[in-house]
Amino acid sequence: MEQISAKDRERLRQLAYKQREYAASPRNEEILKQWKALEEGRRESPTVRLLFSNFTHEVVAPRLQCESKDARALEGALLSTLVGRELFDDDTPLDATFPVRWRTWLSPFGISPKTSRIPGKITSGYHIDPVIEDLEEEWEKLKGGYFGVDREETREYREWVESVIGDILPTRMVMVPLPGSLTNPLVHLMGMENYYLSMYDCPEILHRVMDMATSVYERYYDFLEAEGLLLPTVGISPLNQESFAFTNELPADHVTKTTECWGFLESQETTAVSPEVFGEFVYPYQDRLVARMGLLSYGCCERVDAIWPDYLSKWKKLRKLSVSPFNNEPLIGEYLRGTNVIYYSKPRAEFVTNPGPLDEDALRQYFKTVCEAASGCLFEMAQREVLTIFGDAERGRRYVQIAKECVERYWQP
Repeated sequence: MEQISAKDRERLRQLAYKQREYAASPRNEEILKQWKALEEGRRESPTVRLLFSNFTHEVVAPRLQCESKDARALEGALLSTLVGRELFDDDTPLDATFPVRWRTWLSPFGISPKTSRIPGKITSGYHIDPVIEDLEEEWEKLKGGYFGVDREETREYREWVESVIGDILPTRMVMVPLPGSLTNPLVHLMGMENYYLSMYDCPEILHRVMDMATSVYERYYDFLEAEGLLLPTVGISPLNQESFAFTNELPADHVTKTTECWGFLESQETTAVSPEVFGEFVYPYQDRLVARMGLLSYGCCERVDAIWPDYLSKWKKLRKLSVSPFNNEPLIGEYLRGTNVIYYSKPRAEFVTNPGPLDEDALRQYFKTVCEAASGCLFEMAQREVLTIFGDAERGRRYVQIAKECVERYWQP
């Protein structure tokens, strides 16, 4: 890690002090009570957040002041932690530590994908350039995957952060949930059309490939256990889907087995196939990975309503289900009502991303339908997939305010 200037150091320390103050504030105590209710399965006061991972160029980049590369990276992390509180006043919880993750890597197929983007454009869109055109002819290109950890790089980074802000925000090792993405990395290698055709043209080979990737993840879980890399996944620790690992069902102090940790699975790429096809080509392999997990968070943007009855409902470890607007949301509410599975709502984004002033009447009417669908469920709302708020933080703050008003008015425990 590089030496940083006195000016950069002072900037970083100011942000660390600010986070510590927010973490000790009465407002944060109220937010933590909301998350504690979810943790304990109490239907009380749902959390509402506006997530900004797709528009950091509007809410983080313009606020960067540090000059050196490493200082700017740390500054960006600190600023990102504060966005929910400072800009949007949402229900993002804070604590007085700085999280550090093991520098691990994992490739379930052992080769890298190729993608193309529009040069010079800030965009989330890209085109997959297949490195496998015909799975039946080229499946042996898949090398069985690899994984590892760089302990020295992790140690150096943690010590550097400690030297800069550790007396204000002590570092804390955290772990993301156990990964298990199968269809996403495969589609990135062969493209969606080729992947769908392979289900018909060479189903036996597709099963062989899915088994290969599943085995890589299973060996990776063994590796994490053997190398002592597992960490508790509770409280203000990251969950995929940009959420948090609040639970009282897993160890909080020390873990040695993957069955003591959260895991995350999804299969957005198969949202257009029938439940029976999902059950043939995806579920059996996901089920093997669920057996190695303690709790499970499932889904991203895909439909889960169609596969709930015969598949997802079988996982007694499932605790958080992503409910995108592509679902029959009232039906999901019926499935989850009264259960210990959190209805993790990802509302439609166009109300905040459409140009012009917020259409508050239309927004309230929409949020009413979301809240009614989730009534009776453990309920967490997180507005994701937002590409822009036009650089207007007040727009985001007002959006959150309206969402909270609707939750209070229309959601019923």
